[in-house]
Amino acid sequence: MKYRALGKTGLKISEVGMGTWQLAGKPWGWEAPDETESLRALHRFVEVGGNFIDTAWVYGRVDEPGVHSAEELIGKFINESGNRDKVIIATKIPGKNRKWPAWQGVPISEVFPDAYIEEMVDSSLKSLNIETIDLMQFHVWQDDFAKEDSWKKTIQKITKAGKVKFWGISINDYQPSNCLKTLDTGLISSIQLIFNIFHQQPISRLFPYAKANNIGLIARVPLDEGGLTGKFTLKTQFKDPLHSVYFSEERLKEVVPHVDMLKKLLDGEAKTMPELALRFILSFNEISAAIPGTRKVTNVEANASVSDGRKLSNSLLEELKKHAWERNFYVNLDPAMENVGFIEP
Repeated sequence: MKYRALGKTGLKISEVGMGTWQLAGKPWGWEAPDETESLRALHRFVEVGGNFIDTAWVYGRVDEPGVHSAEELIGKFINESGNRDKVIIATKIPGKNRKWPAWQGVPISEVFPDAYIEEMVDSSLKSLNIETIDLMQFHVWQDDFAKEDSWKKTIQKITKAGKVKFWGISINDYQPSNCLKTLDTGLISSIQLIFNIFHQQPISRLFPYAKANNIGLIARVPLDEGGLTGKFTLKTQFKDPLHSVYFSEERLKEVVPHVDMLKKLLDGEAKTMPELALRFILSFNEISAAIPGTRKVTNVEANASVSDGRKLSNSLLEELKKHAWERNFYVNLDPAMENVGFIEP
């Protein structure tokens, strides 16, 4: 496993991290995952050299007896394995109003009030069963929040108390520049963003800013919710609410031809679609880590194998530029998102 700097934090994180929204509980209405396999996956991730685990307060949280949230299962893993010193834990505070993405015009006092930020940090510390969170991220954001001062004082107080080492933002879907004013405050060390072969928009503005200002970039949705695995066909059906809408019958008619064109590029540089997708992301030095969602040992091993220091050739990267496909399939997952699920111009 190769490691990269997480911006100005001084932390060295595995360039292939472990996303955990599917790890435990009932994510997006799924049946509860096999926690035994999830724990095995966490152990295997550390065994192959992985050290960056990304989670969130909301992942898998259903408050049912005997059902862990992702944070709680990670806390169980840390306690049983004694591996706290081997892992870097990143988690997220959801907006108090539970709106994804953050709605423009809604003040930060309704999304991240001061007392709520402190309350959620304490809740995550308890769930993870740790004393300090390495990276706490705001799960949604609007750059207008930058002009408010209360949240700045609050996070500095929490950091001084030793509860959080560094702060980041998981920015709104397909809005990669909706954070630049906030980054100018100097209080945010990392940005988590959607970046994959289809969504290449961050390259134009966010990447140069991050490089110039030493901001860590964490690439989420590297496999486009599974679309870039190459496993889907026009007849694929899904049981869970997320994929059944995200990859509806009409949308599969668009996705499958796009992926079929990408499959023609598989050769000695990448033999599978997941490998091509991850190597594409890791070919950019601005990226600190890609975090594919993982809950099975086999996927942990396959993802980790891509971290061998080999980047895609310039000629293939140029070819992949032609496959950028900007669209927002998250629209329609929640009727409330109809007016805000836009792509940044």
